[in-house]
Amino acid sequence: MTPFTKTLAAAGLAVCASLASPAAAQVQGRIATVDTSGAIIGTDALKTAYDQVNTTYQAQIDQAQAKRQELTQVLQPFDTNSNGNLDESELPAVQASSELATIQRLEGEINSLTNQVSDARVYAVEQILAQYPAALEEVATQQQIQMILPVGSVQFARREADITQAIATSLNAKIPSVSVVPPQGYRRSQQGTAVFQDIQQRLIAARLRAAQEAQGQEGNAQAPAGR
Repeated sequence: MTPFTKTLAAAGLAVCASLASPAAAQVQGRIATVDTSGAIIGTDALKTAYDQVNTTYQAQIDQAQAKRQELTQVLQPFDTNSNGNLDESELPAVQASSELATIQRLEGEINSLTNQVSDARVYAVEQILAQYPAALEEVATQQQIQMILPVGSVQFARREADITQAIATSLNAKIPSVSVVPPQGYRRSQQGTAVFQDIQQRLIAARLRAAQEAQGQEGNAQAPAGR
């Protein structure tokens, strides 16, 4: 186990415990909670990196979008029930079609392009993660914290127990910026990939909530005033 893994385990990333556990009950001192993905999302480095990825890899993003549209057109005739998806009953026709080679080629090209973009984002996340143990230790020392648990493993904790923002602030000082161009032969780490996927899910969910709220506000604005 590397020092990095050990530190993360101490933070509770690899250990699921609760405040009511015997081990936690024996700790003499402050117990805090942290949201690792939330702390990374809160860094200036990640926000800037994601903007840079959209610019640096704009060609790949545009090409992938164009090929998705092309693939949709090729697959549309096989969507016999017009539900926008290929069901299991429709797949045999695709497999037997003369268009199969074209479909496979487009899927491969789309995957290659999107992987380039994803690799850049994962690489950015991994660079921030590399500074996470030091930030965790720094905040723990400053605030005299004896144990830090992941937010998801705690049934109850007061707001002041959460040190996520403090970790983000420490990370901002330690790594104000990151590169979005992975080195030659780069391969994603499992840990970086897992955190990246969690971050992606959260960002997508946040965009959906924002869109829904905007629609709700628009609907309220258009609704006739009551008499």
